[in-house]
Amino acid sequence: MSKVLVTGGTGYIGSHTVVELINEGFEVVIVDNLSNSNVEVLNGIEKITGVRPAFENIDCVDYVAMDNMMDKYGKIDAIIHFAASKAVGESVEKPLLYYRNNLVSLINLLQLMPVHKIKNFVFSSSCTVYGQPDILPVTEGAPIKPALSPYGNTKQIGEEIIRDTIYANPTSYQSIVLRYFNPIGAHASAEIGELPNGVPNNLLPFVTQTAIGLRKQLQVFGNDYDTPDGSCIRDYIHVVDLAKAHVIAVKRMLDGKSGDSLETFNLGTGRGLSVLEIIKTFEEVNQVKVPYKIVSRREGDIEKVWADPTYANEVLGWKAMETVEETLRSAWAWELNLANRKN
Repeated sequence: MSKVLVTGGTGYIGSHTVVELINEGFEVVIVDNLSNSNVEVLNGIEKITGVRPAFENIDCVDYVAMDNMMDKYGKIDAIIHFAASKAVGESVEKPLLYYRNNLVSLINLLQLMPVHKIKNFVFSSSCTVYGQPDILPVTEGAPIKPALSPYGNTKQIGEEIIRDTIYANPTSYQSIVLRYFNPIGAHASAEIGELPNGVPNNLLPFVTQTAIGLRKQLQVFGNDYDTPDGSCIRDYIHVVDLAKAHVIAVKRMLDGKSGDSLETFNLGTGRGLSVLEIIKTFEEVNQVKVPYKIVSRREGDIEKVWADPTYANEVLGWKAMETVEETLRSAWAWELNLANRKN
């Protein structure tokens, strides 16, 4: 049984990926410092899969602790690296926090991999590396634009660090970089979903928390963009579809099918939806109202972006399958389940 280390594995995308890995027969070790997640996520993973993954409360910035953890668990076949701070707005306010968390953790892992004879590395990147693209939809060959936020910059620099490390050590590493578009939704069981600590930074938790009454009103940042309804457009992808891509990436490397020691794939649906369209569709499929108000634009936001997923479809052998309606239903089911747990 192959063993996969998942950093940030109790987080939103991490926890869904852990479920898919376990379902595919992998042994999983989670490392997470719980800075933006809850250890109770392990209960949800266990309920869904029947397996409770190994868990270590460690900050990936702590080199010694990570080194000791790798010693403890022995042969690790691959690493999926999710652990990172990810709020665009917060990164503008606290750039050094983001550079430290997101880059030192990556450097530590890359330094430790040859020490522990780990070759395979999946990196959680983002479509933010494209900035505001000149041509839509975005292919992997689109130019990398100057980042609009420190968060986006950490993803660009992270990719550069990986590329330079592989160039210097071509036989010691192979990596697949996955550039996500906008993950939303929750597992069909409603046992795990997006559960940020404190005020959410992503759209969907704000929508669901407003719909259920935890928040009075949703803020829509700007309605004067050059889009059909004036609100930003994104490519919203079901988190389980996204999680499955990580399992495919790990298998690709373990099976020796990578075309190169470094491969990069866009993970999206190929369809752009505006913030206001998401709100309207959410209200329709779930029969609830979401009170919202238009406020001024938010610094660091990109106007419109959606993926051309052809390369991932044809080369990686992955495709987004879930409809946006089903995805929005799953997000609401998760929010209702959270409310029931509290009552």
